[in-house]
Amino acid sequence: MRDVWRQGVAEVHRILTRGGIFMCPRDTKDPGKAGKLRLMYEANPMSFIVEQAGGASSTGYERILDIQPEGLHQRVPVILGSKKEVEVVEGYHDG
Repeated sequence: MRDVWRQGVAEVHRILTRGGIFMCPRDTKDPGKAGKLRLMYEANPMSFIVEQAGGASSTGYERILDIQPEGLHQRVPVILGSKKEVEVVEGYHDG
């Protein structure tokens, strides 16, 4: 799991300097897991930084920073980056 977190930090740096999008979606192979990144320790901090820079963050269905934590190690899918690109991915989830 630490590799996913490190990759996420590197991707957020890339997004802030060059633009783009980072996705760590829900894995449908294991329905028991909502995502790979932990909400409180990984998804929220990265989402906060990206949104402060003018980007957006989402699970595909809702804004990450609007999620009320249900547990300390709750995991969520993560889509963050450019507002326009995040909106496109959210549109795929709606359709």
